[in-house]
Amino acid sequence: MAEQSRARAWWEIAIVLGLSVGASALYSIVSIIARLTDDTPLSDQSASLNPSQSEREWLDFTYQFLGIAFELFAVALAVYLLWRPGQSGLARIGLDARMPGKDTGRGVLLFLAIGIPGIALYAAGRAAGITVAVVASPLDTHWWTIPILLLSALRAALVEEVIVIGYLFTRLRERRWGDWTIILSLAVLRGSYHLYQGIGPFIGNVAMGVVFGWCYRRWGRVMPLVVAHTLLDIASFVGYPLAVALWPDLFMQPK
Repeated sequence: MAEQSRARAWWEIAIVLGLSVGASALYSIVSIIARLTDDTPLSDQSASLNPSQSEREWLDFTYQFLGIAFELFAVALAVYLLWRPGQSGLARIGLDARMPGKDTGRGVLLFLAIGIPGIALYAAGRAAGITVAVVASPLDTHWWTIPILLLSALRAALVEEVIVIGYLFTRLRERRWGDWTIILSLAVLRGSYHLYQGIGPFIGNVAMGVVFGWCYRRWGRVMPLVVAHTLLDIASFVGYPLAVALWPDLFMQPK
């Protein structure tokens, strides 16, 4: 019976990963292999986030919105699986409104601590030729562009922090993994599904994963991480046009 329970737990983890970041990690590994074996140098390649899905405005909006909404079902599944009598999945990982001021303050501090070095690491990676040009917001400008980018930032934060930190940290602790083994393993997972952007973003996201994992271990709450991640992606997605104007050599897509 105990053996069946352990096997079921690992199958559950595999299914959640296969529906979310695990699939992204495998695609990213294939992508970086393809990039490194391509005749075009890595520094002359590019990766687009939030690309347009259709030349027709209403279809583009519909595809964008549906893509965001359906990815959140994996988050809902992870939260549902963490539910136990007397304690919801949200409360269990600290994704609730019990500490709004403290969560927001911690999130903002994390945003500043991660965001500024992140820009420097991206610039260094571009200069070293190990990072592709990341086009963060190639969407055409419509009335809904900014709201969709904001929702996309929140979606990415929820998917990564709820599943990679909240859900997996909880499940691996139940499997009697040590906290630092979990932190380092999940940091490598976080880096792996960013490999499509190059080696530099892999390193940067592993470092971010270590910091976020340590913070979760200390605070026991996912909410500050969601706040920080959302702010990081908003700065990337919405601030991309400004970054292109200020530093075109770093942020413009190669011809």
